[in-house]
Parts: sequence; structure tokens; C-alpha cells
Amino acid sequence: MDTSRLYLTGISMGGFGTWDTALAYPDTFAAIAPICGGAGVGFVMAERIKDLPCWIFHGDKDGAVPVDFSLKMHGALQKAGSQAKLTVYPGVGHDSWTQSYDNPDLWTWMFAQKR
Repeated sequence: MDTSRLYLTGISMGGFGTWDTALAYPDTFAAIAPICGGAGVGFVMAERIKDLPCWIFHGDKDGAVPVDFSLKMHGALQKAGSQAKLTVYPGVGHDSWTQSYDNPDLWTWMFAQKR
């Protein structure tokens, strides 16, 4: 197993878990892709993962998990100096994972990352 190529992604509650796990183990993963999740108060620890490649996805019409959760974490990461990517899908509700996981650019980007 190539431990320099461990990737983490999750949707909805799994998106919350992606943030929590990355913040708890910032040196473990090569890249993360949280989808329609949130970091809660984890944004105050954004500095811990500022160097971790990250691509955040969310629908702007999400009625289950507000898009502001992703916007807040992305803003905190940018403030910390991160190059985190953010994709907000206009008109999309909670199912932002279908577009994200169907996007070959996500997988090309993710698998190009190495710790």
C-alpha cells in the first residue's frame, strides 16, 4: 500500500466526517474532497490543513446542509494561505455528489496529489 496516496472524501454527514478526520490527522492524507458537508467550528483550525490539497463541493440550494458551511471553511482556508478549491453548483440542492463524482477532473486532480 502506498501511504503517500491516501485520499479522503465523503458526502453530507460523510463530508462533515471528512473535515473532522482531516483536522484530526492533518498529515495523513494526500488530498480531501468534502461534498455538501461542513466543519462546524473546525474553521477555527483551518491552519492545521492549509497545506492539504482540498476541493470542496456544494450546491447553492442545499436545504439539508447550508452552502454557507462550505463557504465559511473555504474562506478560513484561504485566509490561512491554502490553495483549496471550491465548486458551488448553481441551482443544485443536497445532491451535489452526483455531479462531483461524475466529474473526471476531480479524479485527475485527486490522484495527482501525493503526500
